[in-house]
Amino acid sequence: MTRTATAVLLAVLLATPCAAAAAAAAKPAAKPPAAQPAKPAPAPTPTPAPAKPTSPIADFDARNPQSVITLLNASGGKANLVRKDADGVLVAFTSLAANFSVLFAGCDAQGRACKAVQFDSVAEQAGPSFAQMNAFNQTEALCRGYEDKTGKPHVLFSTLLFADDPYDHFRTEMQAWTGCIADFRGFLKDPNGYLASAP
Repeated sequence: MTRTATAVLLAVLLATPCAAAAAAAAKPAAKPPAAQPAKPAPAPTPTPAPAKPTSPIADFDARNPQSVITLLNASGGKANLVRKDADGVLVAFTSLAANFSVLFAGCDAQGRACKAVQFDSVAEQAGPSFAQMNAFNQTEALCRGYEDKTGKPHVLFSTLLFADDPYDHFRTEMQAWTGCIADFRGFLKDPNGYLASAP
């Protein structure tokens, strides 16, 4: 084969794609699979609202000291009326867990429809120093400590009462009050240690 014939043959081969490549190029491109519609997300299961606590006392009225006395007696302690003044009612409560007084203020002539209540618990032990008691009051949002004339330490908690207050609101106030008692006991047990860890 002459050089000229060889050059022509190479030129033809380089210019013509091989049969396999040509066949592959001739095939239409495969269609991508059709997109499947997205499955809808399962509907979230509704969370039931927490059940509101129901009063163990029918027609409970926090503004009526008798309602509170009945409620406290139902809790396992003993509550009784100490005295009734022109616009106030004092109730004493004793139990294995805690002893305290409940002073209703701003009451009507029948000793009902009271506008405020103050809880007071006394500790039968020597009180902390004035500076320590003052520091306790500065660390607490709801509880207040003081010493009576005999030097005994007390803790107080007060709240307003309203005609439309439901039982669960008064129950929350009682939980806050028992929390005050627990905090004050911890404070009296070790004033410096309590104050060192207080916010």
